[in-house]
Amino acid sequence: MNTSQPHTFHIPVMGLGYTIDTPVKVARYGISSVVSIIQDHLVEQMREYYCKQTGDNYVPIPVDDIDHREKRITAYLNLLQKIVETQVSILKKEPFEKENDIVKYFELLPEYSQLKQYYNEMLLLPHSEKEICQQQLREKIISGSIDVNIMTKIDNPAYDKNGNLLPIEYSSAQSAFKGFANSNLNSSIVLSAGLNPRLYALIEKYPDFFPDEKGVIKKKIILKVSDYRSAIIQGKFLAKKGIWISEFRIESGLNCGGHAFPTEGYLLGPILEEFKSKKEELSVELIEMCNQALKNKNKNPIPSYSKIRLTVQGGIGTSDEDKFLMEYYNLDGTGWGSPFLLVPEATNVDDFSLKLLATAKQEDYYLSHASPLGIPFNNFKRSTAEEQRKIRIDKNRPGSPCYKKYLAFNTEYTEKPICVSSREYQNLKLKELNHLNLSDIELEEKTKEIVEKDCLCEGLSASVLLKNNIPVHHKLEAVAICPGPNLAYFSGVFTLKEMVNHIYGRQNILNSSYRPHMFVNELKMYIDYLKEEIKKSKNYISEKQEKYFSNFKHNILQGIEYYKKTMYNLSFDTKNAFDAMIEEIISLEHKIKAFETN
Repeated sequence: MNTSQPHTFHIPVMGLGYTIDTPVKVARYGISSVVSIIQDHLVEQMREYYCKQTGDNYVPIPVDDIDHREKRITAYLNLLQKIVETQVSILKKEPFEKENDIVKYFELLPEYSQLKQYYNEMLLLPHSEKEICQQQLREKIISGSIDVNIMTKIDNPAYDKNGNLLPIEYSSAQSAFKGFANSNLNSSIVLSAGLNPRLYALIEKYPDFFPDEKGVIKKKIILKVSDYRSAIIQGKFLAKKGIWISEFRIESGLNCGGHAFPTEGYLLGPILEEFKSKKEELSVELIEMCNQALKNKNKNPIPSYSKIRLTVQGGIGTSDEDKFLMEYYNLDGTGWGSPFLLVPEATNVDDFSLKLLATAKQEDYYLSHASPLGIPFNNFKRSTAEEQRKIRIDKNRPGSPCYKKYLAFNTEYTEKPICVSSREYQNLKLKELNHLNLSDIELEEKTKEIVEKDCLCEGLSASVLLKNNIPVHHKLEAVAICPGPNLAYFSGVFTLKEMVNHIYGRQNILNSSYRPHMFVNELKMYIDYLKEEIKKSKNYISEKQEKYFSNFKHNILQGIEYYKKTMYNLSFDTKNAFDAMIEEIISLEHKIKAFETN
């Protein structure tokens, strides 16, 4: 285990607004979290909001400024850092009294933390000896990291106020990246959704991403990946430029929130096993490549003792699962996302949506095709955004008004890209369908595919605005929320302390629903996903699809064999729980074997 952070878990990015200010809420307690920076309109609204809260002078950065996206992001990140530094400074000066943040800081730490053990020892000291020990504890307090996320696929071109196409350096992802690169933060940028060569080339231009004379990198790169192959391809691509990957953040392909990136049937357990067996080899290979590139650039080398951090996220629900992942796979940390949507102290869920989530059932969570990116999207059936989408269809006005245009990529009907969830696109596409002489069944199916797309730019931003009474532009108040299906096992609203206690095994906040192990849950999802993919191709399966389905099935069966062996290393409360997991895996094995892939 290799961690310099007080906690072994982090809070991943959620939507556009759910974690946009989470560092202000939790960083002073040593908890790291990830902020989405792609939506600069929302970033600017949040900067204005926090300037009012802190008394800082707010100077708007107008869209007329050609660099407005980059500047807005830099200004907001610098403000977040300033707020957190102030919070920590105040916390360090507080007396060790029950209701103070300084006590909360230490009480939240895991029991195996040396700092927590030192704190517990301090509590037993006589009053005359406590002061020296308390001062030493104050000096060891560090804040959680203010990390940021860029989904590399959201890199659409930018236009000036007259509609003229701007140079590529003003594209969504590039300008967002520059916003982080120019900030004062000493933290990491999480790059997700695959390799973007154009964006990756930009990293070389900023010295903060290279080691200083002491080997310290001020701004680090974290790659979110679904499998080892993706990690090694992207890792080598960047290493050849002298860019060191400080962490690979492995995420379940399906058992996660937001956009899902299903593998070809490769399950999380076997994926983690491959990382575990190749971790040392990966570090050595990337260091050698990186240092050769750095030498060619006359830059400082990566220290030989440097190790790549490996963390995992997606569907973790119990402290036993968390502990097993960390210990068995030699991981450096875990990510707990969706359960924190039920923690108002940590995330931004408006009151109405929070009540819906707190009482939701398993059937309320589903894998949808709502994303304009064409990527599977974990969705919530009871959201107000889903309700609004259906009302628009009933009124024969499907689609959304499109103001932000972050997901505008389609040029089927227009020279300038438009979004497939927009009213403009759906109207044009439906008109085209009506002239294709399709059967009633075909027309219904294709119409459903078109109108299922929903606006995420507005929907994933609305909740934070509603929660903080910030004006919502164009009155688009419908909330899209995208928890992972694991949230079905949590009911109610929780304090930060309750959730952290649950993660570390000091408390159990799961509801009474039967919850299979996270590996079994993911296995079920992959089998259901394959079933749906085969069903969609029921009329005709090409040779390429047949090979894909066959490989998918084979990889799932290989994963099942792996779990049959590995589950003996898991911790179970009772023999019945062990027997139940065996029974579930065998049942799912029979189910997948029965699938016809041709």
